[in-house]
Amino acid sequence: MPRKVLMMDVDGVLVSGRPTDGRHLFAELQADLGLSPDRLRETFFTPFWEAIVTGREGLTERLAPVLAEIAPKVSCERLIAYWFEHDSRVDQAVLSAVKRYRERGVPVFLATNQEHMRADYLMQQVGLGAHVDGIIYSAALGHRKPHAEFFDRAAAIADAAPEEIVLVDDTLANVEAARQAGWSAVHWTGDSTLDDELAPFMG
Repeated sequence: MPRKVLMMDVDGVLVSGRPTDGRHLFAELQADLGLSPDRLRETFFTPFWEAIVTGREGLTERLAPVLAEIAPKVSCERLIAYWFEHDSRVDQAVLSAVKRYRERGVPVFLATNQEHMRADYLMQQVGLGAHVDGIIYSAALGHRKPHAEFFDRAAAIADAAPEEIVLVDDTLANVEAARQAGWSAVHWTGDSTLDDELAPFMG
């Protein structure tokens, strides 16, 4: 069997929603912190997220002044802690499968659109770092999926040829872009197991 390298998307594949119930991280933001998710999206995510997730601007530097305007009683630190903690439910079945592939000698990397702080949180606090060979993420690369540069740089970091890489991602545009880059790719829906999805590629 030719060498394979597994690239795992994070959000929507390995991690999704609140640890208690899997609901959206901001499902009760208004009740918990008195902050409207719609207002946060309009004033923060829509204008600034692209620059933040590609590493051109910092999360706290952009978030703090927005909160000072729309929710002055909510500190930047408090919202970030709430955000990260409420978006950290790990799919244990997927993680167990990842562990098995690594035990078989398959290198596994996280390949994800993240800013620096949450990338570190996922690896350290959530503990994904103990189960993968590394994290390849957009803020560190300066490019996000589905841009071609992300896939080119990710392959170089993993020291893998495109034809050796298999991506698992829940966003169809990312899957299609990976295939354009010469990777194999699985569009993850959660309707079957990781082993079943990867069987055509991993043997």
